[in-house]
Amino acid sequence: MSITIRLKKMGKKDQPFFRLVVQNTLKKHEGDYIESLGWYDPLVKSENNYLLKQDRIDYWLSQGAHISDTAKSLVRKNRKRPQVAPAPAAAEAQA
Repeated sequence: MSITIRLKKMGKKDQPFFRLVVQNTLKKHEGDYIESLGWYDPLVKSENNYLLKQDRIDYWLSQGAHISDTAKSLVRKNRKRPQVAPAPAAAEAQA
């Protein structure tokens, strides 16, 4: 089974929105996917226009998944972005 990490197009006409997904390459291009790893919104003109699950991306890459060029550039930008620590109020609410 050949696995790839790629962007799946969502949204409406002239309003693109993408999900980063793990997909079997033997299935339809826009068909079912194995796992959703995040999203990307190209219409938002700020740095918060994507959210990726970096730990799951690393897992799938360690399992031998191939990654598309556009997805690779998003992952590279995500690794350079400083990681946000959970808010202290949220930690106190759990205690």
